[in-house]
Amino acid sequence: MKTYTNPAEDTWNDLLKRPLYDVSELEQSVKAIIEKVKQNGDRAVKEFTYRFDKVELETLRVSPEELNDAKFQVSRQLQNAIEEARMNIETFHARQLHADVYAETTPGVRCWQKTIPIDSVGLYIPGGSAPLLSTVLMLGVPARIAGCKNIVLCSPPDRSGQINPVILYIAEILGITNFFKAGGAQAIAAMAHGTESIPRVNKIFGPGNQYVTTAKQIVSRDRVAIDMPAGPSELVVMADESADASYVASDLLSQAEHGPDSQVLLVTDDEKLIKDVVASINDQLSNLPRKKLAEQALRNSKLILLKNKQLMVRMINLYAPEHLIIACNDYMELAEQIKNAGSIFLGNYTPESAGDYASGTNHTLPTNGWAHAYGGLNMDAFVKKITFQEITKYGLFNISSAVTEMAAAEELQAHSNAVSIRLKNAEI
Repeated sequence: MKTYTNPAEDTWNDLLKRPLYDVSELEQSVKAIIEKVKQNGDRAVKEFTYRFDKVELETLRVSPEELNDAKFQVSRQLQNAIEEARMNIETFHARQLHADVYAETTPGVRCWQKTIPIDSVGLYIPGGSAPLLSTVLMLGVPARIAGCKNIVLCSPPDRSGQINPVILYIAEILGITNFFKAGGAQAIAAMAHGTESIPRVNKIFGPGNQYVTTAKQIVSRDRVAIDMPAGPSELVVMADESADASYVASDLLSQAEHGPDSQVLLVTDDEKLIKDVVASINDQLSNLPRKKLAEQALRNSKLILLKNKQLMVRMINLYAPEHLIIACNDYMELAEQIKNAGSIFLGNYTPESAGDYASGTNHTLPTNGWAHAYGGLNMDAFVKKITFQEITKYGLFNISSAVTEMAAAEELQAHSNAVSIRLKNAEI
């Protein structure tokens, strides 16, 4: 990690750039995958699974027996941990549901808004070196609370054609039976367009590698919604002299171990803390099984010393991190000044990993600066809100001049006529 001391504010945009990757060739490859799946369905998904995952599948659907048998492969301790996390996630997300809104905007004009679950949703769960079993909870629990009727789940198989049993177990306890062995861009294409086995969905959720992210962006141009733009994981720790260097180091490493394209930043006004954090990172890093991945991510990462906390706040709002830890003695006051972040963790005893698993908030968050415009995944993502209006004769009379005047100003005479023709013979 490189240290920057009091960088001038006009250099911040360059300083805070994420790692850049040329995706032009990647997009062409992903488009070709999507087109083949669109044309050839299951056969194309199986061919790409053989090419990329090195396994030949007879069937894509996970069998009821596989779902049922998974619980015997998950320890009681892990089952208890999953249940605790599920309850916390459910508690927090259920509180986000709002009652329908009713208003009589003017006498005789009644408007209301009704919340309707998205009928069919697709959940993508990455596999690979770190299968994200917690993402099944983060996506499946709110989908169930929202009342989504059809939930389709795709996850890549290992080289023996199996899905991680913990992923299967969580899907089973959530009642998700439309589970398919498919990963990468081919899984996104299958959920977007439908195949003989995999149903077409209305909206696709879930993180993934660059192939998955690019595929989601491409299919979103063709009547399929996606949860949010997302990319490699990132974390900023904002800390002062009250922070514990070993805690800060552990948080930076917990995000760095996701993969080589992750980025972590320490922003502080305490020079000694930087030295202590570097020492602690070197100490903790040596014991990590994913040490090499973390080391690659740390090459993209930075330690930044600023003169005061107001500069720290300005820098963080400019960067708009996916995760932000505020390890400062006045963290509540500082948190009120943060406008751009996916999820914020307050104080020395709130590690980012708590939000990844069990505190209750969702870990599906905007990355790559998208926190300027997007918030983290919540219940609103799984529903749509439809407005209704009912107008009486008297109500139409009350708003008629507003409608006809504005229609005339826009030179849309038929709009005006739709009101005047109703009032012409009305007895009010």
